[in-house]
Amino acid sequence: MKILMTADTLGGVWTYCLELTKALAPHGVEVVLATMGRRPSSQQKDEAARLPNLRLYESEFKLEWMDEPWQDVDQAGQWLLDLERREQPDIIHLNGYSHGAQPWQAPVLVVGHSCLLSWWQAVKGEAAPEKDFVEYHRRVRLGLHAAQLVAAPTCAMLRALCNHYGTLPHAAVVANGRDSRLFKPGTKSPMLFTASRLWDESKNIDLLRRVELRLPWPLHVAGDESGPDGRGRAATMQHRLGRLNETQLADWLGRASIFVLPARYEPFGLSVLEAALSGCALVLGDIDSLHEGWGDAAVYVPPDDPDELLLTVTALAQDSNSIERLGAAARERGLQLNLERMADGYMALYRRLQRDRTSPCRDCLSLPPRSLRPPTAVGSRPRTGHRAAARSPVPVASRGSESGPNGDGSESGGRA
Repeated sequence: MKILMTADTLGGVWTYCLELTKALAPHGVEVVLATMGRRPSSQQKDEAARLPNLRLYESEFKLEWMDEPWQDVDQAGQWLLDLERREQPDIIHLNGYSHGAQPWQAPVLVVGHSCLLSWWQAVKGEAAPEKDFVEYHRRVRLGLHAAQLVAAPTCAMLRALCNHYGTLPHAAVVANGRDSRLFKPGTKSPMLFTASRLWDESKNIDLLRRVELRLPWPLHVAGDESGPDGRGRAATMQHRLGRLNETQLADWLGRASIFVLPARYEPFGLSVLEAALSGCALVLGDIDSLHEGWGDAAVYVPPDDPDELLLTVTALAQDSNSIERLGAAARERGLQLNLERMADGYMALYRRLQRDRTSPCRDCLSLPPRSLRPPTAVGSRPRTGHRAAARSPVPVASRGSESGPNGDGSESGGRA
């Protein structure tokens, strides 16, 4: 089987694409990866070259969430159609939305990793101004509804897509995975750690900055400090590490006792998964997607309450037993979000698309917006010492004929 897959090189979607390509190799899948946003770095090219079942096509066309992107998006669409004619893939796997509406010959899967409208709602606390997002909304809606199948890494993300762009009758949830061999617990130190796109308001790093000098332990911060356009510079913090490669990130996470990410918006959170695999106790933003993924294997703080963040982290730092227990629970759950499970989920979707190239998958789970309920009831979020009832991780692939729950890109560690 050959897959034509799109990726941007600016965030966690790049890591997701490479991990999925690696996981698909035992299934005999060849991936043709077409990149946009900016040219891959030399490090990214080296990462891609290590995967024998991947061939890389590069471009620097703007992505649909960038400023004034539509001329580039249209040109990228023609480039992708040319690639399809050249490569003759069995499946089109788009990690963006607009190009789902193109006249593809192969069946199309669109995977939603994030979107501007749900980002704005979560970060700004209000609907995005319609006049500024008319074309974005139109293009994303067309792409989603033209695809034979839509997937997302969490029910929360899939619900957001349905809420903003209309019910998607043929959709599924496939959780992201990470190679657990890359991230392992080391000798833990009295240290806090966070890794993210520091310039992205949704990661809420400013809340950490506001309490940094009162935290009980040093806070080390990894990630890009400015966005792809050079704007959105992160607030200055004391222990900045910059952008880390995978080996460096694994080393820091292995030594960190507590990983803190008080995010307002995090459709999945590869950095959280990496921290969990490293045995870190997780302190996360009190949002549905993170509850869905981590349940009682983490503690949660309101994204708008610096005092609660400080209280939670301070109490946890003084309780070594809770740190050890939470770190073990996080790793146990993280190990379930593995590459094999992710590959099995996507292979199931690819085979469904192959079985019916002329109409949508009839047996995929329909996910109407109102049918989702948060994994933990709003208003009863657990804090340190108060754990919610255990829940299984998000399913690798949701499918069936019955009604069920409905739900940029999440970034990976300090590289995004």
